[in-house]
Amino acid sequence: MPDDHAGGNGRERPEPPRSESELAREICLRQLAVRPRTRAELAKALVRKEISEEVIAEVLDRYDEVGIIDDAAFARAWVSSRHHGRGLARRALANELRQRGVDAEVASEALEAVDDEAEAAAARALVDRKLRSATGAPEAVFRRLVAMLARKGYPAGIAIRAVKDALAARDAEAAEFADAIDPDALEDEATGL
Repeated sequence: MPDDHAGGNGRERPEPPRSESELAREICLRQLAVRPRTRAELAKALVRKEISEEVIAEVLDRYDEVGIIDDAAFARAWVSSRHHGRGLARRALANELRQRGVDAEVASEALEAVDDEAEAAAARALVDRKLRSATGAPEAVFRRLVAMLARKGYPAGIAIRAVKDALAARDAEAAEFADAIDPDALEDEATGL
């Protein structure tokens, strides 16, 4: 019987094998289609797929060169998005950037967009939002809100002042409790001084 592989019998020819570089580029593009990635994140994905170090360097260098990956732009966008969207403080943002493999200097430059004033305003906005549905004694509410801000990376001083100010504006009982709070003493206590 004749070989029908070349004929029109509906069978497809197998794809020719792809080079390791083609495979690496395809993996990177699939990763980037989901969300922006850092160079380190793409390198990690390529290592998992057992792409050689030489090909990883070649492909990522080329993507850097043409601007497909840009850790500085990634860091700026990440900081803006996570600070405004989730209310994260600089410390939490720095940790997230470090986890994604962003160079410390690049991360530091991106974090300059969040100054002390912006951080304090974001903390107060978070507290105001949570305070609307907070129940319980002012002491318990105070502890919960300060803890929430700490989880988001806010320094003790900013967290304590934001909660104190918000409680003072809430009602008479909360204002009385807030008046008794010494933010400096609590900050010293929290930082172990």
